[in-house]
Amino acid sequence: MSGHSKWANIKRKKGANDAIRGKITTKIGREITIAVRMGGADPTGNMRLKLALSKAKSNNIPKDNIKRAIEKGLGNSEGGNYEELMYEGYGPAGTAVMLDILTDNRNRTAADVRHLFSKYGGNLGQDGCVAWMFKKKAVFIVEKEVFDDEDALMEIVLEAGAEDMKAEDEVFEITAEPEAFDAIEQALGEKGIETASAEVTMVPDTTVHLEGKDADKMQQLVDALEENDDVQNVYSNYDIDEE
Repeated sequence: MSGHSKWANIKRKKGANDAIRGKITTKIGREITIAVRMGGADPTGNMRLKLALSKAKSNNIPKDNIKRAIEKGLGNSEGGNYEELMYEGYGPAGTAVMLDILTDNRNRTAADVRHLFSKYGGNLGQDGCVAWMFKKKAVFIVEKEVFDDEDALMEIVLEAGAEDMKAEDEVFEITAEPEAFDAIEQALGEKGIETASAEVTMVPDTTVHLEGKDADKMQQLVDALEENDDVQNVYSNYDIDEE
């Protein structure tokens, strides 16, 4: 998800309990299956599959799980009736929320998601109500303990087509247009620079800072949405202090 800190969210997911990690594994596997079904098993010509495999790698998904997901996509054994949807809504204090949905029952999913928004101080909105606040971007995270030369890294990624790079406490965050994903990934790979995360995601134009009860409710809403089996990705424009 995109929230107060991409790196904070990556660390939180890596430290998740087994039940949550099991859900992450299932969702990424489903995304791989759908990607293979739509575009074939060769990631070279299938950007969606390439991104799904990248997400699987960054989440340490076992190779056997990835192989099974690909075989399901090739064999068309399940998932053929999944429908892709985008839900939009508002969280506490007017924060914007967008959801990638994969469901075999849109009525069930809509009811479940609407209930979660209401429970945690938000509401499910109409199509287009918050999408205008986000832009699709390629985002790469490089840990400083992996590569700590900021000037050198900036030169590498800018030459490859990146728009911006910013330094946080432990990482560098690189952003670019989605079309530059392959070139930046290749440039980093040629220099032997591993990424903690590499994805195409929805990035908010501006953020809303939350504190106190609003911050607690927002985190509860995000956690509940991410635990829902039909919600593939959660994007938001909230900002919360890590502590």
